[in-house]
Order: sequence, then structure tokens, then C-alpha cells
Amino acid sequence: MYKKSTILVAVCMATIVGAAEPIKTATPNVWQAIPNPVPANPELDKRVEQILAQMTLEQKVAQMIQPEIRSVTPADVRKYGLGSVLNGGGSFPKGNKRAAVSDWTALAKAYFEAASIVGESKIVVPILWGTDAVHGHNNVYGATLFPHNIGLGATRDAELVKAIGLATANEVAATGIEWAFAPTVAVTSDFRWGRTYESFSEDPALVQKLSASVVEGLQGTAGQPGFLGPGHVLATAKHFIGDGGTKNGMDQGDTLVTEQELAAIHGAGYRGALGAGAQTVMVSFSSWQGVKLHGHRYLLTDVLKGKLGFDGFIVSDWNGIGQVSGCSNSACVPAVLAGIDMFMVPEDWKAFYTNLLASVGRGEVPVERINDAVRRILRVKARLGLLDPAIAAQRHNNVTPSIVGQASHRELARRAVRESLVLLKNKDAILPLKRNLNVLVAGPGADDIGRQSGGWTLTWQGTGNTNADFPRATSIYAGIAETVKGYGSAELSVSGAYKKRPDVAIVVLGEEPYAEGQGDRSNLNLSAARPAELEILKSLKAQGIPVVTVLLTGRPLWTNPEINNSNAFVVAWLPGSEGAGIADVLFRAVDGAVQHDVTGQLPFRWPAEPNQAQVIRTSAAPAPLFALGYGLSYKSSDTLSDTLPVPLAVASKGPAEIKLFERGPVSPWRLSVGDKARWVFPVTGSKTTSANGVITLTSFDRNVQEDSRRAVWNGSGVGQVFLHAEPAQDLSAMRAAGGALIIDMMLESRPTNPVELRIDCGYPCGAKGNISGILEQVPLNTWFSFSMDLACFENAGADMKKVDTGMLIATGGKLSLSFTGVRMVAGAAATSDIRCGK
Repeated sequence: MYKKSTILVAVCMATIVGAAEPIKTATPNVWQAIPNPVPANPELDKRVEQILAQMTLEQKVAQMIQPEIRSVTPADVRKYGLGSVLNGGGSFPKGNKRAAVSDWTALAKAYFEAASIVGESKIVVPILWGTDAVHGHNNVYGATLFPHNIGLGATRDAELVKAIGLATANEVAATGIEWAFAPTVAVTSDFRWGRTYESFSEDPALVQKLSASVVEGLQGTAGQPGFLGPGHVLATAKHFIGDGGTKNGMDQGDTLVTEQELAAIHGAGYRGALGAGAQTVMVSFSSWQGVKLHGHRYLLTDVLKGKLGFDGFIVSDWNGIGQVSGCSNSACVPAVLAGIDMFMVPEDWKAFYTNLLASVGRGEVPVERINDAVRRILRVKARLGLLDPAIAAQRHNNVTPSIVGQASHRELARRAVRESLVLLKNKDAILPLKRNLNVLVAGPGADDIGRQSGGWTLTWQGTGNTNADFPRATSIYAGIAETVKGYGSAELSVSGAYKKRPDVAIVVLGEEPYAEGQGDRSNLNLSAARPAELEILKSLKAQGIPVVTVLLTGRPLWTNPEINNSNAFVVAWLPGSEGAGIADVLFRAVDGAVQHDVTGQLPFRWPAEPNQAQVIRTSAAPAPLFALGYGLSYKSSDTLSDTLPVPLAVASKGPAEIKLFERGPVSPWRLSVGDKARWVFPVTGSKTTSANGVITLTSFDRNVQEDSRRAVWNGSGVGQVFLHAEPAQDLSAMRAAGGALIIDMMLESRPTNPVELRIDCGYPCGAKGNISGILEQVPLNTWFSFSMDLACFENAGADMKKVDTGMLIATGGKLSLSFTGVRMVAGAAATSDIRCGK
């Protein structure tokens, strides 16, 4: 519990420059204290106070800092006495995506052995390593990948979720890491949010129950033997608070609900997680009523630490402090005063260290606020056993690498896949299928383990992976092929074409991987975003071939056209590494009996219209197509027709705007670099260099996390950065509407050779324009918007009906430029920088 004297100091400090932002209004009696299940331990508290008393101010501030492993060495940990490190999504030991478990344990041990020496008594305070283990130990090559939370919500199985938490903890601990940034306990209220799949449900009660289960799995049961012992890791309830309720589902947006709703709905997951003893809480990037959570003293200190009684520590999110008014990534007194205890400052940690020390020296941050933060951090480390040298060493010396991806965990994940499937349609009881059929397995998700695993899978966005990146994992096609082997046959065809006429087609379609920011959508219309996949269903139906559709998705989607063209429709969510679990349910046993019934139920309502994205919790809410909790079993009678409403397309001049890049590539567009050695080199992670090293593309933060890219050409040859799509896109309506290509960019160095801007329609089909003149005139290091009339490309020979490359920038010289947005806007040609239309 936060000491009353400390609260008074923080409130007084709010009157000085740089103080935490105060709440506009507060409603009493809406927050109920959460009983702390961790028993009091006076000896532990005494030990913490002894250590705290021996620490210098510099050592205390260092305990509050968490850099990213790409920006901090074991030598840095020893020099500064840092309290924590983390690996971000797409960050690995030695930068190797396929790093062995031994590489992870070696780096963890190196950080551990570099722990600071505190005071004359030589007390060792080991660091904590945190990792986003959100559906298994998903950053590690060969780890078990469980279904994302949305799929676990469909199981409604608390014991299964607890077992998954334990298996995840076992794999994380086996790499020498002590802290999982999980679970996400958000209650999603708008499906356009790109993190919907990280939420268990729209139902607060279900979120509360499953949040408690996964925390118990990760940490063990509070108050019982084994709590935070071997094979267990710290859990993190995130992201405090209301991240699932932002306006229009915008990531890092503003949640405009009352305090009563904030507590009752968005606080539900915290009642579960903290009630199970979660030791850390991560702050949300989002705002509540216009105030950024990272600077919200009322919610972090008065509510979380005060009214809710949380006695663990609060950690910020990736550079989240930089979004607080008056702050930067390297300095944020308001966030310290608001109550954050540990600061995730991935790259700017040295400056943050210096600035925080200076702030204390100037009296802007009371020493007692520093003491409170460090006391909380030390308390959690003590509960984990890290203040006991023997126990701490054991966590690194007794690791068992073979635990990562072990067979029992994969079988558990396969079971979770089976239980998570939701059956929405089963016309004429086509499912389950007999094994002696000739099966066509089609669609882009049929044999793609990365796609079925979604975001936060090896890379941050889950993109740039191949099946070779998932040893021992099973694609959906591979699971089907193994199931029918010796009885029938399975033919793989992404396009739906076949050599032998099938008895049935299983078509796997849906969303591509994405994570926060880049996963936000304007609507839920699947066929508008991916029309080629609907055409596969239509073609097969027209040929009289029964179709079973398996949907890979991180959110409910409007799929009336797809359902109408399917005999059976199964929502598989994002199942992870064990795709064979789908075949377990779709096919009968060898003797013809039902092998596994379908038991999953919708964790979210299913939209009846493309724009029905919000969860409206009143009787006036429009009726969904399928209600929360809906799901057929093989015993159910299915009366769903093939004529669900599909509004006729309204004749228009085309879309008003087509986004190619916003925070990241917008589906179906993908980002790549290239040079002579390999012209198409997919961008993965935060830094990608072309095969010959000509061009390097790096992510950086302009407004939010990694929302921009910096491209640097070294002049050793021709290099290119481009956005491309498959299949090709028809942009003729945008061209006819007077559209222009607009790029929000910043120039860091002048080009030494001509620079081309291209649009391609299947190279060499395409057209280019020289933009060197523009780049010679604009000021350096200043953001500007550059636009080019689409007519320029059409006039030069580009076929706007089949554009597969929507933007390409190439040069053979030296150049450094950044971009943060790429779009095509109707009517913008008339005012574009380069005009070609009549």
C-alpha cells in the first residue's frame, strides 16, 4: 500500500513545474480494494528496508531503469547497477532470429552475473529480464505457440488457461528470463482495435476469470508452496487501464467513459489478475478523458496503489513516457510523480538516468518517491527469491533448455486449438468429414504457420516469417494431410486450382499477422480487404464442390459473403504452432465416430454489418449476426441460410483514400527493400538491410512506437524500398477520381544521384518519375508531404488496373530519408507537387 505521507508529498509536488497531470474529475466509491493474496512477510520487508538504506541515490535510480537488450550490455549493467532489461518484439541475442535456447540463457546469465554491488555489505541486487511472452515464449525460435487470448476466451476453460500459463512460465524460465509481460487483461469494446486478439472477451466477467487463471499459471498460486518458485515467472497485468475502450478502437487513443464504467468494465481484468497476486502492472499508451495514462497520478497512485491496494511495482510501456505532455523519451518528471516505478526506456536510458538524478537534485522529484519505487521493485525481487544469492543463482544454473517446445506443451497447445474453434455454419451436417475423401486444402493460410500464429510471433508484427522459422510446428495443411494419410488424399493449392477434382475443399483465409498500431482497421469488411479469397470460395461453389471455410482472424469480422459461399464456416482465430488441432476437429475418427466435438463459443459478438464494430452495452444495441457465446456443436441443428444480407455495391467514383502505410504497411500492402543481389527482401523487425547491404531500413518513433521508417542508401549500388501487394490491386477508380500518391517524409541528407519514384504493374510494366528536384529544395530534418498525380504514372505506361507496387523509391547514390505515411487520396491531383492530368 502506498504510504499516506508519500501521497501527500506527490500531491504537493503537483503544483510545481513538470508535475503529473491531475484528473479532471473523480467519482468516489467506484473502486473496491482487491484483497492481496500474497501473505505478509515481515522478514522480507525488513530485508528490503536494509538494502534500501544502504543504496546511494544513483543506485536507486538505476534500479528504476529498463533498457532494451540491443542498447545495453552486461558491462553497462555492472557499471550502472540497472534494475531490469527487456527484449522487444523482434529482438534476439546477437540479433539472430533463430538464436538457440543456449544463446538466450548465456545472455541472461551474463546480465545476471553483472548485477550491481550495493553498499559496503556487498549486497547483490540481480536484474529482471522482461519479455512479451503473450502466447507462449513467442520470441524464441522453437518455442510452443499457444492460441492468442481471443482463442482462449472462446474455450472458456479456466483450468486450460492456467495450464497454458504454467507451460509458458516453464519455457520462459528455461531461457533464464524471470518476467513475462502478460497477460493483457483489456476488455475490447471496438473490434477495429488492432489488439483485439490480445483480449479474452468483451465480457468483463470472463476476462476477470481468465486473467486470474493465467496469472496463477505464470506465478503459481499465491500463499501456496511454489509461488514464484522454480519454473514460475513474474506476471504483468496490462495495460492499465481502459486500453480496450478507446474511441473508434484507435490504438493509443482516448477512452471517453465514465469512472464507473472504467472501474466496472475495464477494471475487471485487474480484479482477476491482482486478485491472483500479479506482481507487476504495465501502463497503457492510451488516455482517459484526454489525459495520458503514463502521467495520470490519480489512476496510478490514488487508485491502483491506493484504493486497489496494489503493492507490486508499475512499469511503463515502450517509450510511453514520451507521449506525456511536456516530456520526452529521456526525461519525464510527471510520469515519476504519477507513480510509475520502473521506466521502459529502450534506447535513451542513459539520458533518462542522468535527467532523473538531476530532477531529484533540483527538488522536482522527492527522494521518498524514489524510495517508494525502489522499495516496490526490491519487494518483488525478494518475493521471486532474487535477493537470496543461492536461489537467484539457481534460476540461471539449473535451466533445462529441452523444456522449450517440449512435446507435452505442444500437445497442450493442440488441445487449446481444438477447444477454441467456433462453428458458425454446418449446412447439412457436412462436418465432421470422413477421412477417405479427396481433400483440396486451399487459401493463403493453408500452409503458413506464421499467418496462423499472428502478431507477436518471432517478430513484433509477426511478419517476415516462413515455415522454416517454426521447427516442429504444424501448419493446417500438414495436419490435414497427416489425418487423411492412408485413407484419402490432400492436395495443397493456395489459389484453389486443383489437379484432381476434390470431394471437399477446406479453404483457409483471413487476416495477415499484425500487432499494435498496424492492426487498426477502419471497418470489419473482410471481402473488401481480401477480395481474391472470396473469389476462391465462389469458384469452388460454382463448380459444385462443397466448401469448408476456416477463418484465421484476430477479431470478429463481417463475413456474410464468405459464409454464404461456404457449406461450413469455422472460426479458428489465431491458433499458433499446432495447426493439426484443426484437423482433429474437422475429421472423424478412423472408425467414423466423432473424434472431437466443437465446443468453442464466441468471446465477442459477430457483426451483422461491416461497420458494426462497437460493443454497445444497452438494450438499444443493434442485433449482431451471432451473439456473444454463440457456437454450434456437431449435435446442433444448423438453419443458417446461404443468403445472409450482402448490400449491393453503391456506384461511386471510388474510395476517398487508400492507405498503403500508416504506422506500418496496411494490408494487403507489404514493405520490402532490395538491391541487385535480391530485389525483393521482406522487411522484418526494427532493422532490415538488403542482401548486398545497399539500403538499410530502420524503425523509429515519430508520434508512437515505431510508426516511421528511415531508409539509408550507402551509394554502393542501386537500392530500393517499396510497398507491394499480392494480388495486384485495381486502382483505376482512384486514378479516375483525380487521385494522387502522397508521402509524408523527412530528408536527412541530399541525394548524390537521381532518385526515382515508381508505381509498377508487374515489372517491367510500370512508370517512374524523377523526384530529385524536390529533394534538392526541401529543408533537411523537417517533415513535409510530397504528392504526385497518379496520372503521371498512367500517362507513362502504368496499368492502374493491376498495380502490384504502389510506391517504390530507388537510387544508386547516397541518400537518407524517412517516411511515416503513404496514401492515395481522391481529388488530390489538382494540388499535387507534380501534376500530369488534364
